[in-house]
Order: sequence, then structure tokens, then C-alpha cells
Amino acid sequence: MLAMSPGPDARDIDPLAAVTVSATSGTLEMVTMVNDTGSVIEGVMTPDNTLWKPTVPLGFGRTYSVTATGRGTDGMSRGLESSFTTLVPGNQAAVRLTTTGNTGLIHGGVYGVGTVIVARFDEAIADRSAAERVLKVSTDPPAIGGWNWVDDQTAHWRPQHYYTPGTEVTVEANIYGVELGQDLYGQADSSVSFRIGDAHVSIADDRTKQVSVYENGKLLRTMPTSMGMGGSETVNGRTISFWTQPGVYTVLDKANPVIMDSSTYGLPINSRLGYRETIYYATRISTDGIYLHQLEDTVWAQGNTNVSHGCLNLNAENARWFYDFSLPGDVVEVRNTGGAPLELWQNGDWGVPWPQWLAGSALT
Repeated sequence: MLAMSPGPDARDIDPLAAVTVSATSGTLEMVTMVNDTGSVIEGVMTPDNTLWKPTVPLGFGRTYSVTATGRGTDGMSRGLESSFTTLVPGNQAAVRLTTTGNTGLIHGGVYGVGTVIVARFDEAIADRSAAERVLKVSTDPPAIGGWNWVDDQTAHWRPQHYYTPGTEVTVEANIYGVELGQDLYGQADSSVSFRIGDAHVSIADDRTKQVSVYENGKLLRTMPTSMGMGGSETVNGRTISFWTQPGVYTVLDKANPVIMDSSTYGLPINSRLGYRETIYYATRISTDGIYLHQLEDTVWAQGNTNVSHGCLNLNAENARWFYDFSLPGDVVEVRNTGGAPLELWQNGDWGVPWPQWLAGSALT
């Protein structure tokens, strides 16, 4: 006796549902499964030849036909023909695996000990629990970590403490075919593996106006800096702060040169403090435009006076050295400055207390 699941002419089958052909008595001899274009679906038989199943994912909105033959315990040969169709989703969501700087994580890349993993969906996720169940991060050596949803399209993952240098990290978003709420289904799986490099931790202290750069706990370099001048200005009803906010930042990316334009954050170029300049050796540490960068015009202030709009000014030699030294995910701690603490949306993931971070999971 031969049997198939799903049954004959079944409709709207989930592509992730179990598909099997079995011999309830006797054994299977041959099973062939094809889709509506005639492509053969690969499968595997159990060693006792009593069960067959496909080994590749099925597609949405497809029709599959199965032909099977088997031999009963009475020695007689029997056949089975059946077909079924998979569901057509109302909508599908794709996911990108990135850094907090919105740059795709590179397979085989090397990143800093403060790297935060971001899963960015291109649709709002109604069932965050379903999505989070198929978002997997594994590390070697093992590290305790967790997901935190910052909005309905974006989840961040970080370990409780900075990674151990040399850690191998694998991220998997196995969303294909998963229902994510309100007739939305995952469009395709995504995965990436990368390695954590040496521990680069820089401390920018406003009391000394120095940036101390450490590698694996050893002080490599001390760089005089000039940080945010402090205070704020209200333009068109919007208050713009000129502090370098205290908190734990990470390196997002870098550019040489970069055009810095105050109008991009609401301060007109022709206003009292407006500017548009070409800046060299700029290493970005916040999503709202805080950099460590070269600025020769403020060398006189570096180490003694804060005169910037919020960035950390360095001389040419130090800015270039830091630019070459930095990896995405390196840690930059800003201490003893004024202004409001760095917020999560600004790249302040590491400033969120661990219990609060875990509370941001959809599975708590």
C-alpha cells in the first residue's frame, strides 16, 4: 500500500510542510517528483525503502506531481500518481544582514569586538516572534547574546560583552517560506560568516582631551583631540546639539574624503555655524554624523579646547593612522562630555543595559 502526504489534489500547501511518499506495507521501488515546468525535484529514500522525501525547498505557487511504484508484501507491484499545489503568498519579505552602519556584512570579513549584527527586513513584520525564531547567531567560542527589535523592520543582535578576539561568527536568517504575520512570508534565506579581529578599544576622555587607543589591552597611541563645543541652537523649530555625546560608539565605516554639510542635519550652510567642507581621513562612529577626522584648522585646540560641532578633530598624522587602524565594529568610548547620553538609534547599542536589551526580544 502506497501513501502520500499531502493528499491528492491538495491546495495552498505551505512550501515548508512535510512532503512524503511512504509504503505502509512492503517497500518503495521508485519515486519521481516534478514541478509544473518539468524540473525534477531531488529526494532521498530511507535505507529500508519505506519512505521518500524531497531534499530541496519547494516554491510558492507551484504545482508538483508525484509518480511512485512499490512492491507489497504479497510481491505485487503497485503504483501511485498524485499532485498538489503550494500557496501563493499575499506578500513576501526579504532580509539583509548588515552592520549598524547599514553596510552588508561580508562573508569572510574581519570585524571589531563591538560588532552589532542587524537583520533588516524590507517589509513591516507583524509576527516578530516567528521571524526571531529563525534568526540564528552562533559563535566559536560561545558567547551569550540576544536580539533586540528597534522597530517593526529591524532587529539588532549583540553579545552581552565584547566578543573575544578571534571569534568565528555565523548568522543565519532562515526565513524562506515562514509566515511572518498578515499573509506575509519570507522570500529567501540569508547567511554570512565572519571573524572578529584584535580588540581595538579607544577611549576619548573630555577631561584630558585625549583619545587613547588600545589593542588587546595594550596602549598603542594617545591622540590630542578637540570635541564638541557644547550648547545648542534652534533652527526652524529644531534644536541642534553641539556636544559629543557620552557613550559607547562603534566604528561604522570610513571615507577619504567625505563632504560634510551642516544642512544635512538641519543647520543651513549660510547660518552662523553652518559649513560645507571636504574632510580627509574620516572614520564614522554614529548614524547622525559623528566622525574622528583630520582638521588642521583646529590643531591649536586639540588637547586643550573643544571647538567642533560634535566630531572628534585630529591632526593629519593621527587621523590617517586611526583611519588605517580601524575596523568596522571597533569600540570608541566617549567619556566625561556634556549633553544627553548616546541613544540606540545613533549607534548606541552598547549603552543599553543588558536586562533592557533582552526585554527588546520578541520571545521574552
